[in-house]
Amino acid sequence: MAQFQQDETGSQDTGPSQPLSLTAALARIAHAAPDEGLTLGAFSDALGERVFGALLFALAIPVCMPFLYGVPQIVALPMMAIALQMAGGRAHPWMPKSFRNRQLDKPGLTRIATWSRKWFGWLEALARPRLSFLSGPTAERFVGGVFVLFCASILIPLPATNTTPGIAIAIASIGLITRDGLLVLAGLVLGLLWITLLIVGFTFFGAAFLDMLKTFILGLFGAGG
Repeated sequence: MAQFQQDETGSQDTGPSQPLSLTAALARIAHAAPDEGLTLGAFSDALGERVFGALLFALAIPVCMPFLYGVPQIVALPMMAIALQMAGGRAHPWMPKSFRNRQLDKPGLTRIATWSRKWFGWLEALARPRLSFLSGPTAERFVGGVFVLFCASILIPLPATNTTPGIAIAIASIGLITRDGLLVLAGLVLGLLWITLLIVGFTFFGAAFLDMLKTFILGLFGAGG
């Protein structure tokens, strides 16, 4: 997977252009978006849709936001479609017209940019090439298959089923983009542990696990009973 790059426009620097980080690119896209926002297709094109990791990272950001409703449902199915293509070894992501026409409003784009920098900017800055076998073409297909499982979890209407797998996808995507196999591994482990928790919780506690999980999540974010 090629390193995500986007040149600065209007730069007076006559030397080689510097790569624009994902978080910086998201901020730039949000700032330049028209008042009505962007379609998912236009958003994908602005990111550079040749890079699966860049697109999956960007779409995972609103999914990471706790107690945010609406946007995760807009992006979850396109994320799953992209992950399936990644697992199938496609060179370039593709979305059907019905997905590409889904609208992301400007405030939503601004929140995506703000959250990506706040929660993942430091991680992106620390990322470096290592454990390259976990970010190569064969590994990408495996990661894509696991991402499909994470996206399925996002579609389940339970507390934090959006947030945890969304964070896992974002971390692993940064790893894919920067060829940091350690981050890829960290994202996969986080997401798989979450899904294991859901399976074990419902197996042993049934419907009562939902109340336990909701109480824990609300307490964690200080939302009260």
